[in-house]
Parts: sequence; structure tokens; C-alpha cells
Amino acid sequence: MKLIDILLVEDNEGDIVLTTEALKEGKIANRISVVKDGMEALEFLEKKGDYKDAITPDLILLDINLPKMNGHEVLTKIKTIDHLRHLPVIILSTSSSQEDVMNSYKNYANCYITKPVDANDFLKVVSSIEDFWISVVQLPKKD
Repeated sequence: MKLIDILLVEDNEGDIVLTTEALKEGKIANRISVVKDGMEALEFLEKKGDYKDAITPDLILLDINLPKMNGHEVLTKIKTIDHLRHLPVIILSTSSSQEDVMNSYKNYANCYITKPVDANDFLKVVSSIEDFWISVVQLPKKD
């Protein structure tokens, strides 16, 4: 079975726990790395500092409302770096603002999902992400 590497960029501890638990219970073997702010996400992706040995993820789950650098800024940066722009980025945010949705797609997000407030609904959403993006979609092969 192929191992899928997922980078979760999220600062809310409750959402981190829910997301990682939902992914661990899923059908696909995955390894989840978690970073809690936008600057840390870019350091991870560019293998800088503490992340020099980080594994390039197959999929990124990115929140918008992050400290230090928001998700829109992180997404814009990812999509301007040659060796990162091919990575699928799923925006997973509490915001349902049309401005946030439009900005995400303008900056080449692969999809935008509004986080449900209810924990059971949240788990269903994460499961659907896994079902589609990991079980159905063919992700690019790593170099």
C-alpha cells in the first residue's frame, strides 16, 4: 500500500485533533505532519531550519486564518515556487466568505471546503477529503 504524506497547516488544537484522528481512521495509510502557522508551513515545504529533512507532502490541507502569515499568503507563495506549485492544496477554513473563496481559487487552490462546526460533520468532511483526494484522484509522483 502506498503511503500518502499530508501536511496539515492549522493553528486550532481542536481541529488538529479531529483532522488527524479522522485521517488515522481512514482507509489509506498516511503520514500527517502538522505546522501551526504560515511561516512554519513555508519553512517545512522549503526544507529550512528544523525542517531540513521534511518529506515533501502529497497533499496540503491549509487553513486561512493563521498566525504570522495567513493561508492566502501561504497559498500564493506555494504556487509561485517551481518545485511546489504542483502540490494539491485544499483550503479547509471556518470562513464561508465569498471573498475568501474567490481569493483561494484565484491563487490556484485545488478546492475550498468550509469546516463544519459540529464535530461529527467535521469528521465526515475529512473522510470525504480522504475518499476523493486520496482514494480517487491520482496525485503527482514524488521526485
